[in-house]
Amino acid sequence: MRSKDKILGTLYGQAIGDAMGMPSELWPVQTIRKQFGGQITEFLDSTDNNDVAINFKKGEYTDDTNQALAILDSLFETNWVPDQKNIVKHIMKWADEVGAWTNNILGPSSKAALKAIRNGEDPRPVTDKALTNGAGMRISPIGALFEPREINELVNMVYEITRVTHSSDVAISGASMIAGAVTAAVADYSWDEIINFALKANDQGFALGAPTWAAKTHDRLNLGIELAHKYQYDEPRFSQAIYDLVGTGTMISESIPAALAIAYYAKDVHKSAILCANLGGDTDTIGAMATAICGAKGGASSIDDDWKKLIDTKNPQHHFNDYADKMLKFQARK
Repeated sequence: MRSKDKILGTLYGQAIGDAMGMPSELWPVQTIRKQFGGQITEFLDSTDNNDVAINFKKGEYTDDTNQALAILDSLFETNWVPDQKNIVKHIMKWADEVGAWTNNILGPSSKAALKAIRNGEDPRPVTDKALTNGAGMRISPIGALFEPREINELVNMVYEITRVTHSSDVAISGASMIAGAVTAAVADYSWDEIINFALKANDQGFALGAPTWAAKTHDRLNLGIELAHKYQYDEPRFSQAIYDLVGTGTMISESIPAALAIAYYAKDVHKSAILCANLGGDTDTIGAMATAICGAKGGASSIDDDWKKLIDTKNPQHHFNDYADKMLKFQARK
């Protein structure tokens, strides 16, 4: 059953995982350990030697959460009917405001697709081949709009939103996997049921995208779950196994299965955010996705009040309470 607490848990989980993982974004695990003296355990400013995160301060979330909220802003404006031009308008508004075109903030697929649209060109040559994780990093809140029985409507909305910048099979499947996990978590499914529902959504989404040669997110997630069971009582070895075998880079086929496996392993916002921040690779994006799922499962009431307050204080451009109120009123169109 959808509730405001669960919706807020999704939003705060997304923002917390994003902001906690920001300082270590796109660094190998060895660099993270050397830079931070072992392990990140709290929100931190970015360091001057991280070219990607250099402009961010403690508790600020990045493009992952900002784009997720831009998509929600578009859906509010169009009465929940995904409109390609309107979504692009809202994402570009954010990108222009933060200087995303020149400050190395936009992901490669999103940047290329948005530039094509801005120049009046057909973005499909870019979007049909898009293999990077912009498709999944911003989709978590969409999962909080639906009930599990509405899986067809969920996957269709994911497709309509995602194809603006990512229309490949792996992109649609990966985004559907993340959104599906959130839907099942909001419904308070068991963790095994969450994974099964995410796989079902993934497979429906896969059929809608343009064919690619990318590794399959379905099989990569199964591997991640096997590792979660194998290293159930050994977090360092689990983390290393995800890093080595599933992968933690910017590719959809790595980061999205990794995020699901980590959410399954961690099962709560605090553990997920810290695990992701120290993982190596695309730490903020994996953190956003994994921790959103944990937040959807536990609800905002399960999250440290100081963490939520920091997110609110450091990101005054958004008010999660208002977003949750609007999201709670959503009804799927049959």
